[in-house]
Amino acid sequence: MNGVMRGRTILMLSVLLNLALCIAFLLYHKRMTQKLADALQAQTIITNQIKTNVVVRRQFFSWREIESPDYPTYIANLREIGCPESTIRDIIVADVNQLFALRRATEVITPAQEWWRTEPDPETVRAAEEKLRALEEERRALLTKLLGPGWETAEAALPQLPQQARANVVLDGPVLGVMPAEVKQAVMSIANRAQERIQAYIEEQRKAGRDPDQFELARLRQQTRAELAEILSPQQLEEFLLRYSDTAQRLRQQLAELKFFNPTPEEFRAMFHAWDNVEQRILRDYTADTPEAAQARRALEAQREDAIRNALGPQRYAEYRKLQDPVYRDAVAGALKAGVPTAAQALYEISQTTAAELERIKQDPTLTDAQREIEIRKVELEQSKATALALGQAIIEEPPPMPPVLVQYNMGPFDTLQNVAARFGVSVNEIVSANPGMDPNRLKPGDMIYVPLPRVTR
Repeated sequence: MNGVMRGRTILMLSVLLNLALCIAFLLYHKRMTQKLADALQAQTIITNQIKTNVVVRRQFFSWREIESPDYPTYIANLREIGCPESTIRDIIVADVNQLFALRRATEVITPAQEWWRTEPDPETVRAAEEKLRALEEERRALLTKLLGPGWETAEAALPQLPQQARANVVLDGPVLGVMPAEVKQAVMSIANRAQERIQAYIEEQRKAGRDPDQFELARLRQQTRAELAEILSPQQLEEFLLRYSDTAQRLRQQLAELKFFNPTPEEFRAMFHAWDNVEQRILRDYTADTPEAAQARRALEAQREDAIRNALGPQRYAEYRKLQDPVYRDAVAGALKAGVPTAAQALYEISQTTAAELERIKQDPTLTDAQREIEIRKVELEQSKATALALGQAIIEEPPPMPPVLVQYNMGPFDTLQNVAARFGVSVNEIVSANPGMDPNRLKPGDMIYVPLPRVTR
């Protein structure tokens, strides 16, 4: 608490006038006391009848002597030097507010601190809200205990700091939350100016009917990074970039599309640096619109992929690559929904095999439309059985097919079984089976035959 209380000088600017009045009063009191002592001393010499002991309080003090890590002692010290009660309230409210601002910045885990997550963790959000409520209740209880009811009037009289949320930047956590107030203010100013520069450039391009140049946007962001590097340590700068840089935002967007990768903090940090190192090289050396620069950019992007592979390791990198396939993502979703996450790979292979077989059926020129539909249905049934087996579910047997519908057909002068079969989308053998006792070689115009129409169950 000592470190916080010794930083209260800035917050007490609003009460300096009252303190000055206090000091003036004390100096006046000193002079009056000295005059009284001199007068009493003279009276003693002349009459030698009245003896009065005058104790003169030491009036020269430093703020260090008044301050105390114990609030009741601190308040007593302020009263001892004659500070008005309203001034004491202003000082204590400002000091307690500063103390709890630091506690909010360092004790509350917010979603901004979990920069590796693609979406805020609901449990983190809930816990942060509960912690903030508890700290606010503790702050108010402490002020009421120290100052009694009605201290809110002192808080309302304090000057309000300007809002610094334009850049949507929160400086909290064990790395950024402990920074001095003046450093935080400087960071917020840099972030706000950066946002204004980018918005002004985008608006300028819009008015000119042009799309923003991505390399120019990157240069503007690089300017912001350079300004931050002048006031932040390497660890603080890395934390800020992991939270708020464009590179980190795009990496989170890509991982969000993968849905199920869920990187650890170490994995996200390694992937971020792989991305960031390449983008810094491109921005520094290869922004030109030339074939050579384009080739260099492609080579650097390949290096980035190698860096990600090395950072993740074989197993996690394989998962990272497979999740870029929407078919695999669907397989993972299905396995999770069924409560069997380990079945994802099996479902993926079933989907791949099914897709290949359906494509073969689609491209088979020897199949009629009706035959193709039957074959597709068979493949889908096999897929359902294989999926159920992979998930450990009971296989529901397909009911036997319903008998075909028989349609009477009279043979025409030029009809053959082949062209009749083609017309109805069935095979010659199916027509023969539907007409027992028929001799296909002795059919003549006017003969009646039965043509089977298959029933397709869906």
